[in-house]
Amino acid sequence: MAGTGAFSRRAFGRLLGTGAAAAALPPLFAAGDAVAGVARTAQRGIVRLSANENPYGPSPAALRAMRDAFALAWRYPDEATDEMIGDLAKLHGLSKESFLIGDGSSEILKLAASAFTDATRDLVLADPTFEAIAAHARVRDADVVAVPLDGGFAHDLENMAVDGAGLIYVCNPNNPTGTITPNAKLRSFLDAIPAATMVLVDEAYHHYADSADYQSVLPLVATHPNLVVARTFSKVHGLAGLRLGYAIAQPEVVKKLAEQAAWDSANIIALAAGRASLADDAYVAEGRRRNAATKAQVVAGLGRLGYQVVPSQTNFILIDTRKDVKPTIEALRDRGVLVGRLFPALPRHLRVTIGTPAQMRRFLEAFAAVLA
Repeated sequence: MAGTGAFSRRAFGRLLGTGAAAAALPPLFAAGDAVAGVARTAQRGIVRLSANENPYGPSPAALRAMRDAFALAWRYPDEATDEMIGDLAKLHGLSKESFLIGDGSSEILKLAASAFTDATRDLVLADPTFEAIAAHARVRDADVVAVPLDGGFAHDLENMAVDGAGLIYVCNPNNPTGTITPNAKLRSFLDAIPAATMVLVDEAYHHYADSADYQSVLPLVATHPNLVVARTFSKVHGLAGLRLGYAIAQPEVVKKLAEQAAWDSANIIALAAGRASLADDAYVAEGRRRNAATKAQVVAGLGRLGYQVVPSQTNFILIDTRKDVKPTIEALRDRGVLVGRLFPALPRHLRVTIGTPAQMRRFLEAFAAVLA
C-alpha cells in the first residue's frame, strides 16, 4: 500500500472488511464503484468534513416548510417564535417560560457568558472543548479556567468545581473528543454545585449519543435553578446554515439570559424549518442510523490501517495519528479533503466529521495516502 497513489478494489475491500459483519451495515461503497486515486478524486470537488455538519441536510418536511415560509418573509418572527416555544414546551414537558430561542445554540452560549461571567466571576470549562464561550467570557473580562479532561476523555468535574466560578460549561457529548461524561457523575456534580454557580450543559450532539452511560440532564432543570441546557438544530436536524437553537432553564434564569439577547434573533424561515423538523421523528432516526452505520465502517477501516479512534458518541471521530497532526491536516486539504482544525491540547489527534459513504471513501483514500 505504501508508495502508491491509488487503491485497487480488492485492497479497499480488505481495508473496509467483508463478510457477515460488514454485511450487517449499509455498504460504504456502492457496488461497481471504481476506486480512483487520491489525485483524481480531489478534482471532483472539496469534501468538507471539518465542521460536524449533517451531510444529508434538512428533512424534506423542513425544506417544504422553508419554501412556504418565504411568503411570510415580510413579517417579524414573533408569532413563529411563540409557536416554536409551544412545540418545545410540549416536547419537553416544561412551561413556555422555560425556553429561550437563539440564533443557533452559539447565541445561547454568548448570552450565558454575558449574564454570568465578569471580572469577579470566572468561566470554567474543559480542555479541550468547544471554545466559543471562552471568547465571550474574555470580552467580559472574566478569567477562563481550563481543566484538562480526565484519562478517559470525560470532564474532570471534581477539579471543575472552582471557587468563585460564575459559570461552568460542560459540553456533553464533548467536542472535539466525541466522548461523554457519564450520567451518574454529572448528576452528582449538579447536586453538589453551589446555587450561586451556574452550569451550562451543551447538548448539541445529544441525538447521536446511544451509550447506556449517557442521559440528557434536561429533566433536572425543574429541580436545579442554576442549570441551563443548550440544544441546537445544527446537527442531526441539518439546519446549521439557518442558525437555530434554544436554551432550557427555570423562568428566572431565562429572563436573565433574555436581558442579554437581541430581539428577534431567529428568522422566520429557520423557525418554520425547525418546527417541521421537530415533528419529523422518522428523519431524525434515519439520520442517527446513517451516522452510526457509516461511522462504524470508517472506524473499522482506520483500524485496518493501524489507527485508533477515541470512542465517539457524536457525528465525528477523533483519530490518534501518533504524530504532529498539522502537516496531516494540510496534506489532506491539498487532496481536497477538509478536516477539523488543530486542537492544542491534542496535537496528535485529527477530528473528522462523518459524512456520506462516498465522502468517507474520499477521506480514507486520502488519509491512507498521506500517512502511508
